[in-house]
Amino acid sequence: MNEFVAVIILIIIFIIFNNLNTKIRKLEKEISDLNYKINKTPAPAEAIHKKTSTEEAMIQQQIQPHQVIHEDIKQKERTEELPTPEQKDWLTPVFDFLKQNALTIVGIFTLVLGIGYFVKYAIDKNWIGETARAAIGLCTGAGIIITGHFLRKNYTTFASIITGGGIAVLYFTATIAFREYHLFTQNTAFFITALITAASILLSYYYKSEVLIIFSLIGGFAAPLMISTGQSNYLFLFIYLTLLNIGMLTASFLQHWKSVGWTAYLFTTAYLFYWTNESTELLSITFYLISYVIFYVFALHDYFRKNVLSTSDILILALANFSSVLGLLYIFDTLNYEPPIIFPLIFAAVNSILLFREYGQKSFGIPYSVFAGLVTSLITTAIAIQFKTHLITSIWAIETTLLLFIWKKTGHNIFRIFFYILFPMVMIAQIVTWTEYFGTNDFTIVFNPPFITSSFTIASIIANLYLLRNTKQESKPNNFVEDLITVVSYGVIYITFLLEITYHISDMPWEAITSIGLLFTIYYIFILLLFRKTLNISSDIQTVLIYLLFILATLNLSVSVSSIVPAILTKRLHLSFYLLHLLQWIPFIYVCFRIIPTSEFHKRPISYWIMSLAVIICISYEFHHSYVLMVSNDIPHSYETSEHFNILYLPILWTILASVFIYIGLKKDIQEYNKIGFALVGLMVLKLYGYDVWQMDNISRISAFIALGIILLLSSFAFQRLKNIIRNMVDKKDKTEETTD
Repeated sequence: MNEFVAVIILIIIFIIFNNLNTKIRKLEKEISDLNYKINKTPAPAEAIHKKTSTEEAMIQQQIQPHQVIHEDIKQKERTEELPTPEQKDWLTPVFDFLKQNALTIVGIFTLVLGIGYFVKYAIDKNWIGETARAAIGLCTGAGIIITGHFLRKNYTTFASIITGGGIAVLYFTATIAFREYHLFTQNTAFFITALITAASILLSYYYKSEVLIIFSLIGGFAAPLMISTGQSNYLFLFIYLTLLNIGMLTASFLQHWKSVGWTAYLFTTAYLFYWTNESTELLSITFYLISYVIFYVFALHDYFRKNVLSTSDILILALANFSSVLGLLYIFDTLNYEPPIIFPLIFAAVNSILLFREYGQKSFGIPYSVFAGLVTSLITTAIAIQFKTHLITSIWAIETTLLLFIWKKTGHNIFRIFFYILFPMVMIAQIVTWTEYFGTNDFTIVFNPPFITSSFTIASIIANLYLLRNTKQESKPNNFVEDLITVVSYGVIYITFLLEITYHISDMPWEAITSIGLLFTIYYIFILLLFRKTLNISSDIQTVLIYLLFILATLNLSVSVSSIVPAILTKRLHLSFYLLHLLQWIPFIYVCFRIIPTSEFHKRPISYWIMSLAVIICISYEFHHSYVLMVSNDIPHSYETSEHFNILYLPILWTILASVFIYIGLKKDIQEYNKIGFALVGLMVLKLYGYDVWQMDNISRISAFIALGIILLLSSFAFQRLKNIIRNMVDKKDKTEETTD
């Protein structure tokens, strides 16, 4: 019953298709007739047109010269006002093709699946044997190809996809006949698949169909996988792939098909990398070099014909150079051959020939920039390899700079997209490189593989930051991405040096490691602030960096140095180590007196409070630690000394600081400093009367009150005097203005 229904459905589909096809042919004939009538202009009209043209020419001759110039200027203005057509994205043709041919692709795929399910159903029912199954598959594929052949004149793209489907059926049939049914040997199966590939390439060239040759190449590169038995015969495999690539190169030269070369490059590179990883041997070097030559020639086809390099050509040039270098260096490293830098230098020499060719012709356009970038990148790679850096990290880092450089020189967004893709991979590779610090104890200072690799990454990052800074105006929609890359880049530089420093002081007590780490971080932020204009750091980021510097300085004194004092008292650290933290006052003071006044830090009132709070905490802890170290001899004594300082000297210190803040606020007319000073006085008074006086003896209590009273009276006197001075200055100014009037 099901078979009967299926037959009826097929008959109905055939009738509908036949009717639609007839109607389409009628519409095509009517459109063709209309086009013929429209394009065929009668002779009298031509005569009238000629007459009109002659009269217009005579009138034009009578126009005054200044009128002609005026009309020319108007015409130029109109031309300039016309909007420049937007450049289509490189993916647009692909999407257009898919939109126009999606049904065809899905249809042929569905048809192949339907035939496969039918054959499976017939096998399950034992209608046909193994040989017959293979014969049906071959006949079906041939039938589909013949159908595409007859449709090629009126429906070129449709016929190409149909033919590609037929080729796919032939490939799968040959594969199943070999792997499942064992109807012939591996050599015979390979010969059949090679024959199918050769025939499909010839058909592609005969039909001039780029779609069909891509189908053919995919089948040709997939054929070794289809007939593989698990035994590795790489010599035979890559001889076959080389012949296939030569056929590809010939077809692409004859028909100028770029997609053909890309398809071949992707498959060939995947095979080479798999072979290199699976069985590293000297023979693979030969095929790396052969493939490099093939794809290098493919990329330079238009360059030698028309002296131009398209986006596709530049991309495949860069990828062919660096994928070949990566594979060859991996082989040399695995087999312990020397010198490993020979291949980057050879490829650099090849590119330098073309660079000097451009230089000799005084041509400094896109090709010159591309070859210069390639030569520089390959030489840098050779230097990186000579210093025993990590292969993938260094090459990827150098390639990001090359992509960014080419984007800057050409303006093609595809290079920026590849840069955005490759940059996170470089960061991941860099993280893997850093892990080598853990578990290794014999690295020398600076001259060790993780740091040298990181140095090349840093050099690449600095070049990237320079290029990004000069192209930010051209990439407004992607400012967020570029800002994120900038922040991550500065983070990589910071982590690189921090890990190197931490690794070499890892034997010291943790208090010392923490203090040195915080001190390095403070100086790193300080350097960024010093070069803020050169690095083009925005005002908001500058403010954040200043906040961060104050927070870290406070943490260093309140947490790190507080733990260093007991370590010094217990003789685990030398007293001289305490002096190291004093270096943090250099950036702290410089930022307060030189950087903040020239920045927008005080644009927000909260900034006054943050800076003042940092100053109060840092000065308080500095005096506290110094006093404890000078007076104490051991840990128990240090507790008593600390308590004594907090009760007796800290209120005095806060009173002095409060007086300074109020004085600055009055002198510079900054209300926030007045508020901070009075808030600190209030806090000090609350602390004094609420806690301190009850912990003192009578003599200390009397001394504290007398000292505090004197300081407050002197401060009050100074403020009153300053207020009078300011009032007198204002009065004199007003009198002068009245006299002038």
